[in-house]
Amino acid sequence: MGKAIILLSGGLDSGTCAAIAKAADHDIIALSFDYGSRHSKEIDNARRIVQHLGIQEHIIMPLALGKFGGSSLVDESMKLGDGEEIPNTYVPARNTVFLSIALALAEARGADVIYIGANAVDYSGYPDCRPEFIKAFEETGRLGTKRGVEGNPIKILAPLISMTKAEIIKQGKSLDFPYELTWSCYAGGELACGKCDSCLLRLKGFKEAGFDDPIEYE
Repeated sequence: MGKAIILLSGGLDSGTCAAIAKAADHDIIALSFDYGSRHSKEIDNARRIVQHLGIQEHIIMPLALGKFGGSSLVDESMKLGDGEEIPNTYVPARNTVFLSIALALAEARGADVIYIGANAVDYSGYPDCRPEFIKAFEETGRLGTKRGVEGNPIKILAPLISMTKAEIIKQGKSLDFPYELTWSCYAGGELACGKCDSCLLRLKGFKEAGFDDPIEYE
């Protein structure tokens, strides 16, 4: 199926997305970002997922998004989850930045596809997880790369975009993906807090899917 770049955070969605790409028999390069969040637990889990799936190359790129502030995920002086429709756990333009770097990597390495585990159903309302954003970024890539203007644009695939969290978990289970390798909690304690948006969505998904969540909670 050719080469693919996988944006791999180490969370439930990105892990499932990586399993889907692996099942499609892609030659995978995993791309993770250490962007200055409250904790690095997801990066550790991304490494475990890479090892489990037998992915040969894993790039972990440092980014200084934490220096910008503007999100409780990178600024510990802010209370996690405050906000109205879009909670303050939203990191400004994060997926735009991540996809831009993935696009550069894909063109440099001859990859035809970028996978991202964005989801617009059971999610926190982030604007850069919506189908219209993914579509617009794919068009940006077509217009802004050598490959694109030559008629061979890089595809952006978001296979989870219209799935509920329960459907995502069922998909991963059908591929024997071990969810104990994933981390979702924003707080980053020794155990998952079970209270933040991400934990609540994860717990809801496992309950509706009919499976026990294999990670431990406080």
